[in-house]
Amino acid sequence: GEFKLRDRAGDSVEREVAKTSLADEIRSLHRARPGQPVVIAADKGVRYQEVMDVMTLLQKAQITRIGLLARPAS
Repeated sequence: GEFKLRDRAGDSVEREVAKTSLADEIRSLHRARPGQPVVIAADKGVRYQEVMDVMTLLQKAQITRIGLLARPAS
């Protein structure tokens, strides 16, 4: 249930954000750097539907460059 946001093109500091403000936060960053993609990285215990919900939320906010970060199994 936690959402963290890190702007790697900015200060790269990770900060916690509420799901209700996630799209607004990312839209604000997107206005400053429209070409920068948004990458979603989820813990392996997160249900796939939760990731899809975040993708849908971002698409509704007109964010079109969305990727998923997959980490190889250890």
